[in-house]
Amino acid sequence: MCIKANTSVSNSDAEDYENKEEAGLAGGRTKPRLQRSLTDILEGKKYLIVLDDLSSTTEWDSIIQHLPARETSSRIIVTTRSENIARHCSKKQENIYKLQILGYEDGLNLFMEKVFHKITYLNDEYPELVEQANLILKKCDGLPLAIVTIGGFLANQPKTALEWMKLNDHISAELEMNPELERIAAVLNKSYDGLPYHLKSCMLYFSIFPQDDKVSRRRLVRRWIAEGYSRELRGKSAEEIAESYFMELISRSMILPSQESIHSRRGVDSCQVHDLIREIGISKSAEDNLVFTLEEGCELNNRGTIRHLAVSSSWKGDQCEFKSIVDMSCIRSLTVFGKWRPFFMSEKMRLLRVLDLEGTSGLVDHHLTGIGKLLHLRYLSLRGCDDIYHLPDSLGNLRQLQTLDVTYTSIIKLPKTIIKLSKLEHIRAGGIGSNDGGTHETYADTLCTLALSSMAFCVGCCAPQVLKEVMDMDGDPNRRDICTACCCNKLPSAATRQSPNGVEVPRGTRRLKALDTMGVVNVSGSRGRAVLNDLKSLTRLRKLRVTGINKKNSQDLCSALSKLSCLESLLVRSEGNPGLSGCLDALPSPPKKLQSLKLYGNLVKLPDWIEGLRNLVKMELRSSRILEVDAAMQVLGNLPNLAILRLLRHSFAGEELRFSLNRDTAFPSLTVLELSLLDKLESVEFQGGAAPKIELLQFRGWRYKANMVLFAGLPSLPSLKQVLLKGRYEDGFVDDLRAQLAGNPNRPVLKLN
Repeated sequence: MCIKANTSVSNSDAEDYENKEEAGLAGGRTKPRLQRSLTDILEGKKYLIVLDDLSSTTEWDSIIQHLPARETSSRIIVTTRSENIARHCSKKQENIYKLQILGYEDGLNLFMEKVFHKITYLNDEYPELVEQANLILKKCDGLPLAIVTIGGFLANQPKTALEWMKLNDHISAELEMNPELERIAAVLNKSYDGLPYHLKSCMLYFSIFPQDDKVSRRRLVRRWIAEGYSRELRGKSAEEIAESYFMELISRSMILPSQESIHSRRGVDSCQVHDLIREIGISKSAEDNLVFTLEEGCELNNRGTIRHLAVSSSWKGDQCEFKSIVDMSCIRSLTVFGKWRPFFMSEKMRLLRVLDLEGTSGLVDHHLTGIGKLLHLRYLSLRGCDDIYHLPDSLGNLRQLQTLDVTYTSIIKLPKTIIKLSKLEHIRAGGIGSNDGGTHETYADTLCTLALSSMAFCVGCCAPQVLKEVMDMDGDPNRRDICTACCCNKLPSAATRQSPNGVEVPRGTRRLKALDTMGVVNVSGSRGRAVLNDLKSLTRLRKLRVTGINKKNSQDLCSALSKLSCLESLLVRSEGNPGLSGCLDALPSPPKKLQSLKLYGNLVKLPDWIEGLRNLVKMELRSSRILEVDAAMQVLGNLPNLAILRLLRHSFAGEELRFSLNRDTAFPSLTVLELSLLDKLESVEFQGGAAPKIELLQFRGWRYKANMVLFAGLPSLPSLKQVLLKGRYEDGFVDDLRAQLAGNPNRPVLKLN
């Protein structure tokens, strides 16, 4: 604790207090008497107290209770690494100031002053140092301590590109061994050492991912759970606890939110780790042989027992090198970045819990043949592997599997054996394309496509290499892969005009009682109604995405939704005409916990039950073609907790959107509004008092004329912070927008993308 007195407390008083304190300690004075002495010396005086680097709320509670009642002119300043501690110390948000990192220009100027003792223009005087200087500043990422310390160290080194390159290439070793840089390591190590034990494991896990990689929150949380870092406890699910770990690391500034998205109810979609903190994590994980990254130039021998293996896109080794690395039998997770090699998966990986191949290229169906032997697998991600058309039946052997992510693959049907996976919690599949709401192709078009697909099937049997080139497959498919792609994907899709945006699931999914997340499920086929009936039994389901809804199966959907009392997030999609019109009206009562609702397809009017969604936080409409615009806006404006509203392509058929007062308030909780490609839109008006909490307005439209005034009432939005404009517009259109924002007392920022 650092105590500083302002002019109202004399130096002699402070010295007298210190002398009394030392005498009391030497003479065995009791703690209560010392506390009373502190109170006595400050009572009735103006004071400034600085509590530096507070590490727990307990410390604050034990200190504050022994300080005198604070007068208006007295102040207590607390510095801490944790946002939660800051909130505990001050209940008023305006009293909390989060230190910001330095921008590039300020960081560069500070760096130049430390290295050259003056602001120096490298391009003019030391052009050979520009590249290395930028790399150093990137590693420092705006942290003043790092910039000052590294700059001071380089001030005494030769000003050559080679010396600076050595520092960049061996920054981890320099932080550990160089006395001049030990301040940085000491501060970063203190941040890590101050973490609770359970957060240390989560933090070291980041060393699996490449530098500068933006890691999805969902990906992290599900992997932590699969690794056993988070378990159900006292009524809280493992996912809730893992989510709290994620947010706690952010509040402690150990990880940085890299994408605060309007797409997420939670506000943070992904994160990344500061380069220097990542270096500390790599060093500590290497000490315990926790994580090994196979990359260009790494040492392969004598690695010992390793729990997590990551394969970098830079590694170009062969099978012999790979087998010489480690004892494969102890590996718990395998993460591949870049190109897949068939020998990466080994039968020796008997304890493997996580197989993460997200975004991997070159992976084709036959590479997954042996996956059923990984009996302990809990997390399997093939996300973004678009040359995968079919999952093997041996998937049913993975009885411990919790997460299956095949989103943005070419899979349109899951194997029947999936119903054996009783511990499966998350099925993520399909994808949301942009061809919704359009008309289907004609019968003649279908016959033509069918004929071409049949020809492709024959080519697949006879000449896989030819079809590989036609289908633009990156991997090394064999004849069976090509035939599977045609028989299980191309041909059925063409014959049934099936949407590529979802997957078919087999009958019997009612057995998957642990399911928390399911979708996108295509129910347009012959088994669709049976699948919807199975949904009624999945009472733990919190997130559901379905496509292929029509008049024939809409009653079954409504019946299923009425049984899902835990549902928090719902996406319903239909294609063509009549779309969703009348399909959702039969829902007697929507799930009361529903927080996110997305409706894609012709609606014409909003279902009546939407006005009863008192807990709805996020609403998204696309291709809904709402005709009664004012009535719909009144319904949405009365939802008390609606914070995110996204009105996307063809969601409204009208020319005007009015955010106006209905009774006392309208859109009382709205903070984010996105308007995108509403082709007939000519006016967006905010009337006084409506949307009082809106902070972000995002707009994307067609090319509007220079003299067109689209928005009205922006100066009346008291909380508006940012307007994000996407697309190309005439200068006059942008100038009018800037003029309106200039009239807003909050001075919102206009960003052009």
